[in-house]
Amino acid sequence: MIKGQVSHELEVGAPAAVVWETYGTLQLGKLAVKLLPNIFQDIQAEGDGGVGTVLSLTFAPGSPAFAVYKEKFTKIDHENRVKETEVVEGGFLDLGFLLYRVRLQVLEKGSDLSIIQSTIEYELAEESAANASLVSTDSLVAIAEVIGNHLAEEYKAKLNS
Repeated sequence: MIKGQVSHELEVGAPAAVVWETYGTLQLGKLAVKLLPNIFQDIQAEGDGGVGTVLSLTFAPGSPAFAVYKEKFTKIDHENRVKETEVVEGGFLDLGFLLYRVRLQVLEKGSDLSIIQSTIEYELAEESAANASLVSTDSLVAIAEVIGNHLAEEYKAKLNS
């Protein structure tokens, strides 16, 4: 078995509490579909956004290597601002991955700054070792940049109103 991890951090011009209001809820998926139509065609939730909620992600044509997969919220820690999801159907599991976990954490950097830390942990069957090259934080970075900028703009607008 092959195990690995990749991470990325992005600074956002909004407080951690403001960013977590989106990242810690189903609002993240709704905003992703609205602001990133080139990546996401649709995201449907089965559940209330708590642990056990299953998301069905449908990607825009020409997006990643697969059109649809499902992921399940396995951890939501509001105190430490951590959300973890695992692919439970399709996607990476169809490519020999035994585990594909995404951890999103919002860290406080200052009163008006935070960091979105995106981490992917994976386990891969030996016979599918070549597929390890498919693991990338690129889509998580794109989401963090677009949604982070959106939240920072909203936050600044509230301050100035």
